[in-house]
Amino acid sequence: MTTPPALAAATPPRIFAPHRRIAARRRLLAAQGQPDAPRYVMEDMIEDTLDRLSFLRHEPQTALVMGDFTGTMAQALHAQGVEVTSADVVAHGDCMALAEEAPWPVHGFNLIVSLGTLDTVNDLPGALIHMRQALAPGGLVLISMMAAGSLPALRAIMLEADGERPAARMHPAVDVRSGAQLLQRVGLANPVADARGLDVSFRSLSGLVGDLRAQGLGSVLADHAPALGKTACARALAAFAAQADAEGRVTEHLEILTLSGWRP
Repeated sequence: MTTPPALAAATPPRIFAPHRRIAARRRLLAAQGQPDAPRYVMEDMIEDTLDRLSFLRHEPQTALVMGDFTGTMAQALHAQGVEVTSADVVAHGDCMALAEEAPWPVHGFNLIVSLGTLDTVNDLPGALIHMRQALAPGGLVLISMMAAGSLPALRAIMLEADGERPAARMHPAVDVRSGAQLLQRVGLANPVADARGLDVSFRSLSGLVGDLRAQGLGSVLADHAPALGKTACARALAAFAAQADAEGRVTEHLEILTLSGWRP
């Protein structure tokens, strides 16, 4: 199937900075070297993906796993007799580096799993096209990424901190409807898009921000917002305290989008 002209001709907006994206991924890998590193977002994505594969009864011979810094997804597929290739935004361990927005150097996979990386590419339709082309006919793609509606508490806190001159500090994200439309536009059959929530409680603003950075969820926007000054930091802490429950905790919401489709 050829690339639709409307997709091929469009110039994607520059929302995310590739060099900041790579730097954030390297910080994630360094943070994940600590024994107590938070990884609940990735663990949730892996558990959900394995559940979906079991339900679909898809039995791939070859798979590419993108973005799983824990190695759990590859291990689970290996245990089922699948030949797995691992890739990530940056090379590490047995993972090769793969740029999703460029033609992929590998192809012919019965299954491609992408976990937590496609939410920060500038050309998401192009990345999905390259992913579809890397599938063998009849192959399945399963994608998990952060969705619209994530981090409402932190968004509100940052708006309070910035006062009358709010800065762009939070990522725009794809919602379920847009995700389903994208799958159709790039030529994937039987497209399915859905989202689920993950709520996590924090005792401090630093704990919330630290968890996000350790899981690669910090800002990689091309237009980098200025650092918060002392006054803005004080407003942010006050806004966090204002949201806290009787135990001093603020519950943050993460929305995870899952997209799936088949190469005809």
